[in-house]
Amino acid sequence: MPAGKMHADEPDVDTSLVIRLIAGEFPRWAGLPVERVDSAGTSNVMYRLGEDMVVRLPRTPGSAADVRAEQIWLRRLAPVLPVAVPVPVGAGRPAEGYPWPWSVYGWLPGANPVTGEIAAPDLLAKDLAEFITALHRADTVDAPPSYRSGTLAARDEATRAQIAELGASGDVDAGTATAVWEEALRAAPWSGPPVWIHADLQPGNVLLAADRLAAVIDFGCAGLGDPAVDLIAAWYLLPATARPGFRAALGADDATWARGRGWALSIALPELGHYRETNPVMATIARHVLRELLATAAAEG
Repeated sequence: MPAGKMHADEPDVDTSLVIRLIAGEFPRWAGLPVERVDSAGTSNVMYRLGEDMVVRLPRTPGSAADVRAEQIWLRRLAPVLPVAVPVPVGAGRPAEGYPWPWSVYGWLPGANPVTGEIAAPDLLAKDLAEFITALHRADTVDAPPSYRSGTLAARDEATRAQIAELGASGDVDAGTATAVWEEALRAAPWSGPPVWIHADLQPGNVLLAADRLAAVIDFGCAGLGDPAVDLIAAWYLLPATARPGFRAALGADDATWARGRGWALSIALPELGHYRETNPVMATIARHVLRELLATAAAEG
């Protein structure tokens, strides 16, 4: 894998390319300083533009396909959400050898939480529950399906294969992981209409300020789906002590909680398997999530 890339088919992106793209598409911003943002994100490369903006360039064709949807739907969702989300201020076109559409967003202040080091977990749990509740109530008319709009059953074969692979390498206890997965599969499926979900609430996609949730970013997976998908935040972002309050605030019943745990497991497993060599930050987060899921499964019921 080329240095700085996470996917074999990524285009070459550097500061000089971004400067040329901005000059060609948005000459009014030409001359503003451009600086790469240090990020473990797997879908987009980001460059800060001046003080108030950020350029976001997809790394893969799949991420490029999300650009237009994000530019449309973030404008519609922002007014009904209790924290900031990225607001698009410019839509860029392929140019200078870069093959896909790209975006310019307003810069959002804050910092990604560090796995296992949440200073005020109960407050974060409250903030996350308020964000998720508001998102799940957003108008669904004409909304697209989420990237994770399917059922857990549709992920069964791949998840069992990942459990076997990571169990053989010693990364997970295959027996415990299988028990968590099978409990999730036995849970009653969501019987209501699909709702808006973010579908990727993990450390790289939230920003904290003064120990509170300040913004939620990267809506590439967002769309309509099972509300249980957003419960992955319980294991990706919160310690065990804050999970009961988070669950109570959302009113998640046993079936929803079990499905949420299943979603977290089925997301963390491939993240660890895929990014062990190319993205140490993502791999560390995935290991943490898997440890939390397997260590606390019995206690959480």
